[in-house]
Amino acid sequence: MKYIDHGSGGSPDVLVLKDGPMPEVGAGEVLIKVACAGVNRPDVLQRSGRYPPPADASPHIGLEVAGEIAAVGQGVDEWKKGDRVCALTNGGGYAEFATAPAGQVLPVPQGLGMAEAAALPENYFTVWANLIEGGRLKKGETALIHGGTSGIGITAIQMAKAWGARVFCTVGTPEKVAAAREVGADAAINYRSQDFVAEVSKLTEGRGVNMILDMVGGSYIERNLRCLALEGRLVQIAFLQPSRVEADWMPLMIKRLTFTGSTLRPRSSAEKARLAGELRTHIWPLLEQKKMKPVIYREFPLADAAGAHRLMETSEHIGKIMLKVA
Repeated sequence: MKYIDHGSGGSPDVLVLKDGPMPEVGAGEVLIKVACAGVNRPDVLQRSGRYPPPADASPHIGLEVAGEIAAVGQGVDEWKKGDRVCALTNGGGYAEFATAPAGQVLPVPQGLGMAEAAALPENYFTVWANLIEGGRLKKGETALIHGGTSGIGITAIQMAKAWGARVFCTVGTPEKVAAAREVGADAAINYRSQDFVAEVSKLTEGRGVNMILDMVGGSYIERNLRCLALEGRLVQIAFLQPSRVEADWMPLMIKRLTFTGSTLRPRSSAEKARLAGELRTHIWPLLEQKKMKPVIYREFPLADAAGAHRLMETSEHIGKIMLKVA
């Protein structure tokens, strides 16, 4: 099969199309003939050597795919050859074939194409685990989503609105302000021209928001604490700025705040399978009813994975960047 190799890592130019052996299908796994694969920030980090895969994972890049099942491993009863699926992989998604634990596989939602289906797993698993479970978002609350027009941000806006929350977000251009409003944000704050702390205070009449989903870190951390309401929750899912900061932590005590966070990839297969079950129960019906939908910004051919990564690193995109494999 053809797959993308990143060698010893480096700039996007290290991503090259190569021929290699098909992955072996282990017990409890499925083999997927990949139609599309999603491009995500963790892929960029892995390529640059800052996010090594777990020891038992594929060494190759790619955490989400959609396609048809080509084979099933021993003990897999819920899937069969020919099923149209999307999956959270443990790596190796930038390829013509990829394996995934059967519990991390979901059906392609009715009405969605392969590119849209491949855009779901990484973002939806992450957002459910952190917005709904870790962030404990409830109907009637107010949430602030940083990076509002990223794949994660758009997913979080739509999921929070589906949960009955009032949703604000931060973005970096007037175009992205309009895009965030279009996908459901009640307010979009341009962080380049507005102070998001002051804007949140105005929007909430000084009360602050109940939860924040942040992937920036750095200088945002202290400002996030100032934005939170009494007993608010700050959920950290990435660090685009440094993770080591000096901050005034007094609001943590005065407002009885919760500061938590998580990553998805190190979670066990059992935990990921549990998350898949929650998505299938609570989110897949909303996708099929068109109450939520991934936004695709651009598709690249598999051979131009380098171009996809260069675009990702500009942060110019609104929504998902995808690789078309078949």
